Amino acid sequence: MTNHPVAEVPDRLFTDDATEARWRARFHAARLSLPEWARDAPDRTVYTSNASGVWEVYAWDRATDTHRRVTDRPNGTLHAVLTPDGEHIWWFADTDGDEFGSWVSEPFGGRPAGAEATAAVKGTKPGYPAGIEVGRDLRAVGVADDDGTTVFLARGGGEAEVVYRDEHDGGVAALSQDETLLAIAHSEHGDNRHPALRVLATADASTLAEKWDGKGKGLDAIAFSPVDGDQRLLVLHERRGREELLIWDVAADTEHEITLDLPGEVTADWYTDGTALLVAHTHEARNSLHRYDITTGELSTLDTPAGTIGSAHTRPDGTVEYSWSSAADPAVVRALFADGTERVLLTPPGERAPGSAPLADAFVETPNGRVHALVARPQDAPDGPLPTVFSLHGGPHAADEDRFSAYRALWLDAGFAVVHVNYRGSTGYGSAWRDAIEGRPGLTELADVAAVHAWAVESGLADPRQCVVNGASWGGYLSLLALGTQPDLWAAGVAGVPVADYLAAYEDEMEPLRAFDRALFGGSPDELHDRYVECSPITYVDDVKVPVLVLAGENDPRCPIRQIDNYLDRLAERGAPYEMYRYDAGHGSLVVAETIKQSLIEVYFALRALGLR
Repeated sequence: MTNHPVAEVPDRLFTDDATEARWRARFHAARLSLPEWARDAPDRTVYTSNASGVWEVYAWDRATDTHRRVTDRPNGTLHAVLTPDGEHIWWFADTDGDEFGSWVSEPFGGRPAGAEATAAVKGTKPGYPAGIEVGRDLRAVGVADDDGTTVFLARGGGEAEVVYRDEHDGGVAALSQDETLLAIAHSEHGDNRHPALRVLATADASTLAEKWDGKGKGLDAIAFSPVDGDQRLLVLHERRGREELLIWDVAADTEHEITLDLPGEVTADWYTDGTALLVAHTHEARNSLHRYDITTGELSTLDTPAGTIGSAHTRPDGTVEYSWSSAADPAVVRALFADGTERVLLTPPGERAPGSAPLADAFVETPNGRVHALVARPQDAPDGPLPTVFSLHGGPHAADEDRFSAYRALWLDAGFAVVHVNYRGSTGYGSAWRDAIEGRPGLTELADVAAVHAWAVESGLADPRQCVVNGASWGGYLSLLALGTQPDLWAAGVAGVPVADYLAAYEDEMEPLRAFDRALFGGSPDELHDRYVECSPITYVDDVKVPVLVLAGENDPRCPIRQIDNYLDRLAERGAPYEMYRYDAGHGSLVVAETIKQSLIEVYFALRALGLR
């Protein structure tokens, strides 16, 4: 194996102590997710936080206002659920961040000294998580592996039984409150980007109902009504070219499509009495919350600040709780009470993160439609063109939003303008925009990135000699592909956990990702070899003219290490300028110190590549 040049890690980035302290403080500041509460014991909640320096699971007993760290693992823990009675916490235990593992259980109050968490459900198998529903008596667990999808169902503490198995991607979607119905999402039609739904009777695993809207139109089950005996299922559909809502009464086999006079797209969840929906609306990278009365059809807007709402739910007393941030303001968990008053619900321990610069909108007209970009300038930047990093989001099923980012703030502190591009393939702009990359991924998105690059130069924002393309995961893939297919646009490139050699990546990646690739390209590499080659960064590696930094996790199941080494070996053969940083985790890191180190490496590399250091 080639010994690749190792990325430089400076002791610090800024000579000014205040600036150095500020950017580090943003990363070190504790953050937390929206606490999820137990159905029959709403004072018992779980959330994740980086307060210890690693993202881990925490328990919060609201009655006594006590918090307990539940997990303590070197590479962190992200996934946890509560049993309805609040007596036990289930969390997903993988190995070294590789996402492959099993659900384990421990008491809400903690394990006895020296005791280990126990298997949550007997008789399942290890794999990648594919949905979970924990009822009062029934437990449904989805597992994905190289054989496809398996759904297990267990009663009480009994042995699990297989109720669904298929070679295609799918998983557990929703369990009715009376625990008689189990909804699963599946892609037996061969397209996991646009799933179908099936409802099983939990008594015998027989199929009670099916719903599929046909080619190119996905259905996502959100949740059954929270009322016992109510078998209405809230579903997200895209029958009119954007994500909208419907309520499917499975027992009566009737539908109620909910048409809302809101631009953009929506999702929702139930109010706890089943009479209304809490609607989360997304439009042009920002969110708002609304209450929809199911009986009257009345839609009322809730008073939330401008920015991005990460998640939201309602409590039994009607309180709406939500996590919120903006580009300028760090994240908080807020509560909006039924009487209209509002306050911060939960504040992480320690000092609050320093703020940062706001984001401005740019709408760039192209022959393929209007591209939405979000732009930030350093707060004390001089007039005139700036070094500019084009930060490309992952996914591609995602979008950049007006949310706080310590990572973006670091680039701004280093003197870069930052441009986020919600290219074709991004969510939040309608089905046609999201699906426009099908058949030619990567190259399609980069046409939009090139258009925004041209706008940034022509508007006077970006110095054309000092533009850096940057991203992680799908954004890392796009960054490598951009360096090879648009070599004259970029002065340097940074790619975190990227797809670098698509044929090798397909061979090694987790099966749900292979299914995604087949849906995205229109088939497997065996069927569409030339198309995969056309869209693979390694095809264009000999055209890369500028310094490249690649960061990769040794245990990454999504963008495996071998295909990255293939790409770097080709750079090495040419004697091209590049650096590599490898770390012992998976698709990214949940360790704050590691995140700081990687961010420092990236910005320092870009400064050196542009001759600014």
